[in-house]
Amino acid sequence: MKHSTKSVWGGEEKSLIAGATQVPIVSSVVFAYDDVDKWSDVILGKEDGYIYGRMTNPTVDAFEEKVRVLEDAEAAVSFATGMAAISNALFTLLSPGDRVVSVKDTYGGTNKLFIDHLPRFGIEVTLCDTTDHEALEKEIKKGCKVLYLETPTNPTMKLIDIARLSKAAHQVGAIVITDNTMATPINQNPLQLGSDLVVHSATKYLGGHGDALGGVICGPKNLVNQIYEYRMINGAPLDPNAAYSLIRGMKTLQIRIERQNENAMEIASFLKKQPLVEDVFYPGLTDDPSHELAKKQMNGFGGMLSFSLKGGLEAVNEFLPRLRFAHLAANLGAVETTVGPVHTTSHAECTLEERKAMGIPEGLVRYSVGIENASDLIEDLEQAFKYIENKITVK
Repeated sequence: MKHSTKSVWGGEEKSLIAGATQVPIVSSVVFAYDDVDKWSDVILGKEDGYIYGRMTNPTVDAFEEKVRVLEDAEAAVSFATGMAAISNALFTLLSPGDRVVSVKDTYGGTNKLFIDHLPRFGIEVTLCDTTDHEALEKEIKKGCKVLYLETPTNPTMKLIDIARLSKAAHQVGAIVITDNTMATPINQNPLQLGSDLVVHSATKYLGGHGDALGGVICGPKNLVNQIYEYRMINGAPLDPNAAYSLIRGMKTLQIRIERQNENAMEIASFLKKQPLVEDVFYPGLTDDPSHELAKKQMNGFGGMLSFSLKGGLEAVNEFLPRLRFAHLAANLGAVETTVGPVHTTSHAECTLEERKAMGIPEGLVRYSVGIENASDLIEDLEQAFKYIENKITVK
């Protein structure tokens, strides 16, 4: 099956009942058995079945299977949020005395785990400049338990060579985790490039409608099962109602991503020509530092871009409220365009000093392109630029 067919049919056949064509929402928390021996066999894993909602659920299973098929993985496990997926994976795989290597400008919540929380448990964290592959390889060679990658990064759209760094990590016995939220399985498949695990905030592009929270991890059964066992005790399962919304959203994943890829390319090209724009960050642009790597490891350049305005935060505060076809909101990957500055979106958890250390300017605008008509979005941006051109001081 190709991705578009997997998006529609993946994981659904076993879940359909009574001739229904849609996966049902199974909201029951508990599942009963007439036979105690069978009940016991299900608990022990000798037979398939359901016991309690914190463990498994039929609707949730269908969602996990759909993502598993799209990522061509052996197994998948879901979570209440994307951050639950990331934190559960890290706390499953890391112990006091272990070392993790990652990059400086990961998503703000992930970065907080690295700089505030993991060190409290005696876990050493080394963060390298995101595009400095030599520095990353040097730190990996010193030894680490986990290499954590995010590509493209949120919101600077920097790319990391998954195949190259996975090879280096495996030479020291490290486990590679790649956050594939920004690319989606349509644009990138990290497992095929050497990553051991792939993680998604399903809230974003997978769901695509901004109406359901969720996270998911895919990979080999032995690792996924370990993370599942931790999640079962830690207690962060995906709600079946959210799973249903995510399943429904994923059926249009292929066509949404194709449209968002096209729109983002048009808008990035338009922004490059604007006198009030200082810089545009989008790997689809031929002069972007990550462009050649993007052509090598991605199938599409994505629906997210960022740009910095001359005039900094003053310009951002004047510019954003003028946009008609964009929600000023802390989300991305939805069918409607969403936009915002980094201090209220991707890195709201971080201080100004922490954002500076990550190389994220305060005047950066994160622009998540929806499926609207590209010309309408460009006209919207044009009128906002016209409004601010005489209202800001460009230094």
